[in-house]
Amino acid sequence: MKKSLRSALLLLLTALIWGSAFVAQSVGMDYVGPCTFLMSRSILGGIALIPVIHFLRKREAAEGNPRPLFPDKTLKAGLICGVILFTASLSQQVGMLYTSVANAGFVTSLYIIIVPIIGMLFAHKRVGLRLWTGAVMALCGIYLLCAENGLSDISVGDYLMLVCAIVFACHIMTVDHYGERIDGVQVAFIQFIVTAVLSGIGAFLTEEVTWASIQGAAGPILYAGLLSSGVAYTLQIVAQRDIDPTIATLIMSLEASFSALTGWIVLGEALSQREILGCVLAFAAMILVQLPSL
Repeated sequence: MKKSLRSALLLLLTALIWGSAFVAQSVGMDYVGPCTFLMSRSILGGIALIPVIHFLRKREAAEGNPRPLFPDKTLKAGLICGVILFTASLSQQVGMLYTSVANAGFVTSLYIIIVPIIGMLFAHKRVGLRLWTGAVMALCGIYLLCAENGLSDISVGDYLMLVCAIVFACHIMTVDHYGERIDGVQVAFIQFIVTAVLSGIGAFLTEEVTWASIQGAAGPILYAGLLSSGVAYTLQIVAQRDIDPTIATLIMSLEASFSALTGWIVLGEALSQREILGCVLAFAAMILVQLPSL
């Protein structure tokens, strides 16, 4: 099998895991609060990356290019990214209490469009007509998806998902700022630990944390923590080495579609014709802004 095809299949699996994780997040909060769920999945996500860090360090040592564990720049990037990731993840997790899985997936995925807009505003990067066309299409799509009876019908959860998309876009820009100066997997591990600590503080201050409730949410927590945070992130790193970044982003944007599909299959969250049209417009916008310039 060609490396590019294998990478495409791995990224497709990544998108499926990420998309279906919205269902796990929704079901998990039948048993625990949002901070408790986020704390638990973040701890597992960090644990899942420990063998990955060990493997990469062992391989680098064998190649004669060993890198230190958690150097200052990596540690700083991890701490900053952790705070940002915590903010985005908590917005998303609380928002799941008030909106559907499909809405959560599609609104969160707007980060694909928000990233270049932030680049224009703060890094003075030029954007073309295609981005603005995609932004308008995305707004129309989200309006159809979330506002069946007008703007007053948009839920608190939908607004929180938009906050999540904006903050997650800032997270992407922060990682891009540090670039190749950092170890991506080590940064991911640190940010998971930071998120676990911050959400743990929130959980013990605002929620009733019991071992029984965590056991009740064990399935969703394991799925979100090990598969979505640990396995899928590792698959993304491995796959993106042998595939064009634009194609990789296009495949991973299917996360939104998978969230709607799994929400319908698992939770019975059927979409109306209006909502389906909104999903189509939003997804088309994500594809449009990622297509290479002609």
